Amino acid sequence: MAISVDIIKQYLNDNPAAMPAQVAAELNATELEVVLALPTEQLALLPLTEKDTLLTSLPEWGPMTTIISISGSVFEFKGPFPKGKYAHGYYNLITKGDGLHGHLKLDDVSTIALISKPFRGSESHSINFFGQQGEVIFKVYLGRDQQRVLLSDQVARFQALKNNV
Repeated sequence: MAISVDIIKQYLNDNPAAMPAQVAAELNATELEVVLALPTEQLALLPLTEKDTLLTSLPEWGPMTTIISISGSVFEFKGPFPKGKYAHGYYNLITKGDGLHGHLKLDDVSTIALISKPFRGSESHSINFFGQQGEVIFKVYLGRDQQRVLLSDQVARFQALKNNV
Protein backbone atom coordinates (compact mmCIF):
# COMPACT_ATOMS: atom_id res chain seq x y z
CA MET A 1 0.00 0.00 0.00
CA ALA A 2 1.39 3.42 -0.97
CA ILE A 3 1.97 5.90 1.81
CA SER A 4 -0.06 9.09 1.77
CA VAL A 5 1.46 12.47 0.93
CA ASP A 6 0.00 13.82 4.18
CA ILE A 7 1.95 11.28 6.24
CA ILE A 8 5.18 12.16 4.41
CA LYS A 9 4.56 15.89 4.86
CA GLN A 10 3.87 15.41 8.56
CA TYR A 11 7.08 13.39 8.97
CA LEU A 12 9.07 16.10 7.14
CA ASN A 13 7.45 18.77 9.32
CA ASP A 14 8.28 16.84 12.51
CA ASN A 15 11.83 16.02 11.29
CA PRO A 16 13.02 19.02 9.24
CA ALA A 17 16.67 17.89 9.24
CA ALA A 18 15.84 14.44 7.83
CA MET A 19 17.11 13.82 4.33
CA PRO A 20 14.74 12.36 1.70
CA ALA A 21 16.57 9.01 1.57
CA GLN A 22 16.28 8.67 5.34
CA VAL A 23 12.58 9.56 5.29
CA ALA A 24 11.93 7.12 2.44
CA ALA A 25 13.59 4.28 4.36
CA GLU A 26 11.74 5.14 7.57
CA LEU A 27 8.32 5.33 5.89
CA ASN A 28 8.84 2.55 3.35
CA ALA A 29 8.30 5.01 0.50
CA THR A 30 10.31 5.82 -2.58
CA GLU A 31 12.68 8.72 -2.40
CA LEU A 32 10.74 10.40 -5.20
CA GLU A 33 7.53 10.20 -3.14
CA VAL A 34 9.33 12.00 -0.33
CA VAL A 35 10.88 14.60 -2.62
CA LEU A 36 7.51 15.40 -4.18
CA ALA A 37 6.18 16.11 -0.66
CA LEU A 38 8.89 18.68 0.12
CA PRO A 39 7.76 22.25 0.73
CA THR A 40 7.51 24.28 -2.49
CA GLU A 41 10.47 26.49 -1.51
CA GLN A 42 12.69 23.38 -1.39
CA LEU A 43 11.64 21.79 -4.69
CA ALA A 44 11.36 22.55 -8.39
CA LEU A 45 10.87 19.95 -11.10
CA LEU A 46 12.86 20.44 -14.29
CA PRO A 47 10.96 19.37 -17.40
CA LEU A 48 12.52 16.27 -18.96
CA THR A 49 12.73 18.18 -22.24
CA GLU A 50 15.46 20.27 -20.54
CA LYS A 51 17.71 17.34 -19.57
CA ASP A 52 20.02 17.68 -22.58
CA THR A 53 20.46 21.41 -21.99
CA LEU A 54 21.19 20.73 -18.32
CA LEU A 55 23.70 17.94 -19.00
CA THR A 56 25.44 20.05 -21.64
CA SER A 57 25.79 22.97 -19.22
CA LEU A 58 26.88 21.05 -16.08
CA PRO A 59 30.54 20.69 -17.16
CA GLU A 60 30.75 24.50 -17.20
CA TRP A 61 29.65 24.77 -13.56
CA GLY A 62 32.98 23.65 -12.09
CA PRO A 63 33.65 21.17 -9.29
CA MET A 64 30.61 19.49 -7.76
CA THR A 65 29.88 16.21 -5.99
CA THR A 66 28.14 13.46 -7.94
CA ILE A 67 26.58 10.77 -5.73
CA ILE A 68 25.39 7.30 -6.67
CA SER A 69 23.71 5.16 -3.99
CA ILE A 70 23.26 1.45 -4.56
CA SER A 71 22.06 -1.12 -2.02
CA GLY A 72 23.04 1.05 0.94
CA SER A 73 26.48 1.94 -0.43
CA VAL A 74 27.26 5.52 -1.43
CA PHE A 75 29.78 6.42 -4.11
CA GLU A 76 30.92 10.05 -4.38
CA PHE A 77 32.91 11.79 -7.06
CA LYS A 78 34.19 15.32 -6.43
CA GLY A 79 35.11 17.26 -9.55
CA PRO A 80 33.55 18.74 -12.65
CA PHE A 81 30.65 16.83 -14.17
CA PRO A 82 31.98 15.49 -17.50
CA LYS A 83 30.84 16.37 -20.98
CA GLY A 84 28.90 13.70 -22.78
CA LYS A 85 27.36 12.56 -26.01
CA TYR A 86 24.68 10.14 -27.10
CA ALA A 87 25.68 6.80 -28.60
CA HIS A 88 24.33 3.24 -28.46
CA GLY A 89 21.31 4.21 -26.34
CA TYR A 90 23.32 5.96 -23.62
CA TYR A 91 24.57 9.41 -22.73
CA ASN A 92 28.26 8.59 -22.51
CA LEU A 93 30.31 10.65 -20.07
CA ILE A 94 33.59 11.62 -21.71
CA THR A 95 36.62 12.15 -19.49
CA LYS A 96 40.20 12.10 -20.66
CA GLY A 97 42.34 10.68 -17.84
CA ASP A 98 41.06 10.83 -14.28
CA GLY A 99 37.50 11.79 -13.55
CA LEU A 100 33.96 10.53 -13.56
CA HIS A 101 33.25 8.03 -16.35
CA GLY A 102 30.05 6.24 -17.16
CA HIS A 103 27.06 5.70 -19.37
CA LEU A 104 23.69 7.20 -18.43
CA LYS A 105 20.48 5.50 -19.57
CA LEU A 106 18.54 8.76 -19.82
CA ASP A 107 15.48 7.07 -21.31
CA ASP A 108 14.91 5.64 -17.83
CA VAL A 109 14.85 9.07 -16.14
CA SER A 110 11.30 9.92 -15.07
CA THR A 111 11.90 13.06 -13.00
CA ILE A 112 14.60 15.67 -12.49
CA ALA A 113 14.24 17.42 -9.14
CA LEU A 114 16.06 20.59 -8.11
CA ILE A 115 16.25 20.38 -4.33
CA SER A 116 17.25 23.12 -1.89
CA LYS A 117 17.30 21.49 1.53
CA PRO A 118 19.74 22.21 4.36
CA PHE A 119 22.13 19.36 5.13
CA ARG A 120 23.57 19.16 8.66
CA GLY A 121 22.68 22.80 9.19
CA SER A 122 24.32 24.06 6.00
CA GLU A 123 22.73 25.39 2.83
CA SER A 124 22.65 22.65 0.21
CA HIS A 125 21.38 22.38 -3.37
CA SER A 126 21.26 19.30 -5.57
CA ILE A 127 20.03 18.07 -8.93
CA ASN A 128 18.41 14.63 -8.52
CA PHE A 129 17.68 12.22 -11.37
CA PHE A 130 14.98 9.66 -10.60
CA GLY A 131 14.09 6.40 -12.37
CA GLN A 132 10.72 4.97 -13.34
CA GLN A 133 10.21 3.30 -9.93
CA GLY A 134 10.89 6.48 -7.94
CA GLU A 135 14.47 5.47 -7.19
CA VAL A 136 17.42 7.86 -7.37
CA ILE A 137 19.67 7.22 -10.34
CA PHE A 138 22.21 9.85 -9.32
CA LYS A 139 22.49 13.24 -7.62
CA VAL A 140 24.74 16.20 -8.32
CA TYR A 141 25.41 18.51 -5.37
CA LEU A 142 26.75 22.03 -5.80
CA GLY A 143 30.43 22.45 -4.97
CA ARG A 144 31.99 24.07 -1.93
CA ASP A 145 35.17 26.03 -1.35
CA GLN A 146 37.91 25.27 1.20
CA GLN A 147 35.76 26.78 3.97
CA ARG A 148 32.81 24.53 2.96
CA VAL A 149 30.87 27.52 1.56
CA LEU A 150 28.82 26.86 -1.57
CA LEU A 151 30.33 28.26 -4.77
CA SER A 152 28.33 31.42 -5.45
CA ASP A 153 28.37 31.11 -9.25
CA GLN A 154 26.89 27.61 -8.99
CA VAL A 155 24.21 28.82 -6.57
CA ALA A 156 23.30 31.55 -9.07
CA ARG A 157 23.06 29.00 -11.93
CA PHE A 158 21.00 26.65 -9.77
CA GLN A 159 18.61 29.41 -8.70
CA ALA A 160 18.23 30.50 -12.33
CA LEU A 161 17.25 26.91 -13.24
CA LYS A 162 14.70 26.80 -10.39
CA ASN A 163 13.28 30.19 -11.31
CA ASN A 164 12.77 29.16 -14.95
CA VAL A 165 10.60 26.11 -14.22
